[in-house]
Amino acid sequence: MARVTYVQPDGSSTTCAADGRSLMKVAVENLVPGIIGECGGDLSCATCHVFVDEAWFGKLKPRSDDEESLLDVTSEEPTETSRLSCQITLTDDLDGIVVHVPSTQR
Repeated sequence: MARVTYVQPDGSSTTCAADGRSLMKVAVENLVPGIIGECGGDLSCATCHVFVDEAWFGKLKPRSDDEESLLDVTSEEPTETSRLSCQITLTDDLDGIVVHVPSTQR
């Protein structure tokens, strides 16, 4: 099983293991604070915004145009490593990925 670590603004973290589900679904299933996922992963709400650790960002597929548009309306200013966690599927290639939860989503 692949692991993902969600780092909170205060530095605390939660590590979860799962395969084949989005980082948003894994976070919601494990009650990770700050990952809301109001739309259930339908790419329509931006409440699952995360900052992907720079060491992992280059391993992800590029953002779609729809994801780019939603990143413009997140609760916290997006950065170069911003992604919607509903658009990242946890696979063995991403085992150990680290994402940071924006402080405004808490």
